[in-house]
Amino acid sequence: MLLAVPVGSTEQHGPHLPLTTDTDIAVALVARLTGAVAAPPLCFGSSGEHAGFPGTLSIGREVTQLVLIELGRSASESYPHVLFVSTHGGNAAPVGRAVEYLRFEGRDVRAWSPRFGGDAHAGRTETSMMLALAPSRVRMELAEPGCTEDIGALMPRLTREGVRAVSPNGILGDPTGATAAEGRELLERATAELRAFVRGWIGAELAA
Repeated sequence: MLLAVPVGSTEQHGPHLPLTTDTDIAVALVARLTGAVAAPPLCFGSSGEHAGFPGTLSIGREVTQLVLIELGRSASESYPHVLFVSTHGGNAAPVGRAVEYLRFEGRDVRAWSPRFGGDAHAGRTETSMMLALAPSRVRMELAEPGCTEDIGALMPRLTREGVRAVSPNGILGDPTGATAAEGRELLERATAELRAFVRGWIGAELAA
């Protein structure tokens, strides 16, 4: 039996998206993983790069890693397979280290993150998915372009100075063209990739 744990964050997503955007997307993907047991989400993570924006709640990399290690240890007592589904880029390093540590201890734990492409944060990609998942929580009248530079080129400054230094409104991308139809397509593609990952790992034939 597989336990799937949504790993998200509570952080600013511009003026138009909820603080729970990453968590909401992780929960939605896990819910689509039929054949697995869905755990309650981990709603806090490593979001220090969003410091200075109201509503952001970060527990940092080290604590995120430790929480996942302890959670993985506990979950492994009841479930032979544990999967962390992480949808916040800032969690990548602590999630990876936690999985490495748990596997070193002999536990069958994996992590998976979607690769949606598109813009990086609170732009068209995430806004489209939230329009598909919870349109009443998206305030499109407040959606506006943020910093649209290439995320790879921005990363050194983002790491050093945080999001506010490059985008005063907290958006990395342009959400103004977002649609629910595009969001559904993104979620469907990610769901198919997630199911394929799990089948390749434990050989489970998940229901469509």
